[in-house]
Amino acid sequence: MSEEEDSKTAGIAASSGTSSTPAKTPMFEATHAARYLRQALIKEIEKRSGCALICYVAGNSAPIESDDTIGFVDLLHNAERGKDLDLLLHTGGGDMDAAEKLISMVRLTVGEGRLRVIVPDFAKSAGTLMSLGANRILMSDSSELGPIDPQITLADDHGNLIQHSVQSYLDAYEGHSQALQNDPNDVSAKIMLNKLDPATLKLYEAARARAHRFAEEQLQRGMKIANFTKIASELIDTKRWLSHGQMISSQDARQMGLAVDHLDSKADEWQCYWRLYCLQRLAIKDREKLFESKYVSQAFEASTR
Repeated sequence: MSEEEDSKTAGIAASSGTSSTPAKTPMFEATHAARYLRQALIKEIEKRSGCALICYVAGNSAPIESDDTIGFVDLLHNAERGKDLDLLLHTGGGDMDAAEKLISMVRLTVGEGRLRVIVPDFAKSAGTLMSLGANRILMSDSSELGPIDPQITLADDHGNLIQHSVQSYLDAYEGHSQALQNDPNDVSAKIMLNKLDPATLKLYEAARARAHRFAEEQLQRGMKIANFTKIASELIDTKRWLSHGQMISSQDARQMGLAVDHLDSKADEWQCYWRLYCLQRLAIKDREKLFESKYVSQAFEASTR
């Protein structure tokens, strides 16, 4: 229940004549105590920063998906258009198309204002792509972004769902093709190329191009970085980032040219964000995600499995 709903409930009680100063029952307050604590902390953070704060915190098995639109509409309902906004973001990634829609909604609300993404723990894959749409990213020692090489889940011959790295597949194809060009009699290269499906190859090429273009557009729109193509290519480079889950620290991000600010982990400002994040993580289960601001507090279970 949101703060607005609490107020409406109180208003109904008042108009019914039950009490001139209606109050929440002790049990209601006890039930919602954790939410009240988090939202009070959000208000305190906003007072210190002078900027509205919205939060999207997902469990480890709760990917970004199209249903998240509902939560973001709620988060942005009371956000003033054209004003600065902070987005606290924690996600392991998910649907690239959904991520694009969500960050586009936020950017449309912010308009010419400043959008800052705060990463207390990690914003990986599609979460990194969302972060690129900010004017600036705030990180600390515990923060990490991730490579943006797309991952596609396909069923094998036995119906088991296997996650495939798009870039690794394309790298394998390019490697075997080059080997065959160098030596047309290379039996190993011929065998390996025969195992690579042309339709899958086209699908993966399109997915890579999609991720690269998404990154470029966000970098142009948010950070307004001139060398956006170079940075997008670095973020998708599987030769530099050897696994999809590899950490990209604030130092790595700044070296690439991203607009990243680093706060000392002991700084009072960062401790406020970290305290809020810890309370929010404890409020959700592994398959849940929390959409929270001083007005809204909604937890939904992920629909994608």
